[in-house]
Amino acid sequence: MAIHPKAEVSGRAKIAADVEIGAFTVIGPDVEIGAGCWIGPHAVINGPTRMGQRNRVFQFASIGDAPQDIKYAGEPTRLEIGDGNTFRECVTVNRGTTKQEGVTRIADNNLFMANSHVAHDCQIGSNCVLANLATLGGHVVLGDWVIMGGFSGVHQFGKVGAHAFIANNAAVTRDIPPYVLAVGQPAEPHSVNAIGLARRGFTPEQVRNVKNAFRILYREDRKLADALLKLRELAAQAPEIAALVEFIGQSERSLAR
Repeated sequence: MAIHPKAEVSGRAKIAADVEIGAFTVIGPDVEIGAGCWIGPHAVINGPTRMGQRNRVFQFASIGDAPQDIKYAGEPTRLEIGDGNTFRECVTVNRGTTKQEGVTRIADNNLFMANSHVAHDCQIGSNCVLANLATLGGHVVLGDWVIMGGFSGVHQFGKVGAHAFIANNAAVTRDIPPYVLAVGQPAEPHSVNAIGLARRGFTPEQVRNVKNAFRILYREDRKLADALLKLRELAAQAPEIAALVEFIGQSERSLAR
């Protein structure tokens, strides 16, 4: 363990043997940091927070502090972070509130660029990228492989499906389905994130199926119920469309259309 002598680490924290902690960093009680993590200088990690392996936290990041919710009164809530995540300068990630499960969750291999914010009770999948100053309101759900451009934001309780791309400055006020590239204020579906899908190994046929589904949902002037029936038929032959059908069925804030 390489803890700088000017770091402040609580005796109630559990730190793996090979963790590095920089100068003037503060690690509070009820914090658990797994093997291979690097915590830079001037960072703050408060608990209850559990951080997995091989995470990196850069200077001035604030991880696991109390939620920014006026109803929160100090109840025990927590933050759970998986493996291989990177939190760049001045990133803020809050613990959960007492509503729902009382936990903010971040899975694996995500990149949070400088000044991005993850609010209380968010549920973030794996391999996501939040560019500089991207902001999530409370209780937001991001699927795997979501990319959020700089200055973009998601309204509280919003959902963004897997492989979606949120353009810079976009304001997500309704749910964005999987595979969709969304732009504008409020954010509206623009096209399919075809380049992202190809980079992640989707075959040309799978990309065509997704584009066909996008056309059914957004270009054929169908009512949502009718479009959903058609998508279910397509999903029977194209499994990648099943994720889209499932997402629509679980949408609560209404679908961006």
